[in-house]
Amino acid sequence: MGKTNRVLPIAAFVLGLAGISGVAGAAVSDQEAAQLGKDLTPVGAEKAGNKDGSIPKWEGGVPKGKHKLGDARVDPFAADKPLFSIDASNVDKYKDKLTAGQIELIKTRKGYRMDVYPTRRSCGYPDSVYGQTKTNATLAKLSADGKDNLAQAVGGGFPFAIPKNGAEAVWNHRLRWQGEGRIEFYQTNFMNPDGSFYGLAQDQWVMTPFASAKAKSPEDVGGVQLKLLNLATAPAARTGEIILAHYFLGKSNDAWMYFPGQRRVRRLPAFEYDNPIPGYENLETADQYPMFAGALDRYDWKLVGKQELYIPYNSYKFVAKRPVKEVYEGLFPKRDLMRYELHRVWKVEASVKQGMRHMFAKRTFYIDEDTWMIMAADQYDAQGKLWRIMEASIYPAVELGACVSQEFMSWDLNANRYMAENSTQEAKHTDWLAGSEGRIDPKRFESDELRRAGDR
Repeated sequence: MGKTNRVLPIAAFVLGLAGISGVAGAAVSDQEAAQLGKDLTPVGAEKAGNKDGSIPKWEGGVPKGKHKLGDARVDPFAADKPLFSIDASNVDKYKDKLTAGQIELIKTRKGYRMDVYPTRRSCGYPDSVYGQTKTNATLAKLSADGKDNLAQAVGGGFPFAIPKNGAEAVWNHRLRWQGEGRIEFYQTNFMNPDGSFYGLAQDQWVMTPFASAKAKSPEDVGGVQLKLLNLATAPAARTGEIILAHYFLGKSNDAWMYFPGQRRVRRLPAFEYDNPIPGYENLETADQYPMFAGALDRYDWKLVGKQELYIPYNSYKFVAKRPVKEVYEGLFPKRDLMRYELHRVWKVEASVKQGMRHMFAKRTFYIDEDTWMIMAADQYDAQGKLWRIMEASIYPAVELGACVSQEFMSWDLNANRYMAENSTQEAKHTDWLAGSEGRIDPKRFESDELRRAGDR
C-alpha cells in the first residue's frame, strides 16, 4: 500500500476487512462494538491523537449551547493563525496528505493555496446519536442482493460506526446527523473563469424522518431517508420553479418539478445517478448533491483504509455573512477565507460494476472520521482522467450540538468552470432546529401540494 493510502494501526481490528466490496453488510461483534466510547469515539473515530500531536485527542467537540436564529456565529478559533501554506512552490512536500484533486488545483490554478491551521477536533453529537449509533453497531445491515441498500438499522444515529466495506462508510455519510429537518436559504453560483457568474437563489425545506431516534427501523418511516422541497426565488426567469425529491433507504428516488409558466407538475423520469440536475448547466449530477447521495448499486465500493489529509474544517470565516462576490472568484473561492486542518479520513474508492454505466467510471471519496461527512471527492472518466473535483466545508452548529455542512464546490476540469453550491453567505440564516421544533409541515412534501406551493 502506498504512502497516501497508509492505514493507521489503531484501527487494525477493522482494516483486516478493508478492501472488501460488493458484499452484504454485517453487524459487528459485541467485542468490537464495546470499543465505541473507549478507544474509539462514540461514532467510531480514533479517540487518540496522532504520534506527532498534529492531530489532537478527541475530547467531545464544541459543546451544545444556545444560538439565536439570525445572530452571527461565534468562531471559537478566530485567534488561530495559519501554521503554513501549501501552494505550487511546495506542493510536492505535502503530497502524501493531499488528494489528487487538491494537487491538480494547486498546480493548475494560479494563486491557489491552502492555508493550514491548528487542528481542532470540534465535532461531537448529542447523547441520543451516540446511543443509536451503539445500537446500530450490532444491528445494522446492508441488503444481500448486491444493491447495497440499507436493510436494517435504527434511526437517529450512524449505521456503521465500525465499517467493514466502502458501502457501509458511504451510508454513514448519507445518514450523517444534522438534525431532524431544516429550512435553508442559499444560492448556487455557476462561476466563469473571468469572475462573472450566474446565481440561482433558492429556499429549501428538508425533512429527515430517519434522523429521529423514534425510528426503530426503515419501515417506521416508510423507507424514507429525507424529503426536500426546493423553491427558486431568483433570477426572475427561474422564480417559482420547484423541485420536490424523496430519497429512500431501499429503492430509487422519486422527484417532481413544477413549472410556473405552464402551471404544470411533471414527474422527473430519473433524479439519481449521473442524470443532470435540471437547470444546472450540466455541471452537477443528481448523485453529486451534496457530495454524494442516492443509490449505491452501480458501483463496487472498496474501503481502502485511513490516511491523514488536509481538509476544510471549522469553516466559520468561509460561511460568514457577506456578499457572494466577496467570497467566490473566477477559478476558486478567496483563499483568505478558507481554513484547512489535518484530520484523519477514510478513503473509499468506487468503481463502476461490470455491466453498469455511469459517466464517472471511478470516484474517490475522503470521509472525515469524526463526522462521516465526505469532505473531498475526485471523479474520473472512463479513460481514468480526472474530471470533477469536489470539496466541502464544515462547522459546529451549537444549537444542534453537531457539526453541519452546506457549502461545497465542484470543479469541472473539462469545462474549466466550477460551481459554488449551497452558498449561504448572502442569504438568511439556516434554521437547523425547524424539524425538531415543528416549523416544517410534512404535507408540503407531497406531489399534490406542488401547484399550491407555487401559487403561494
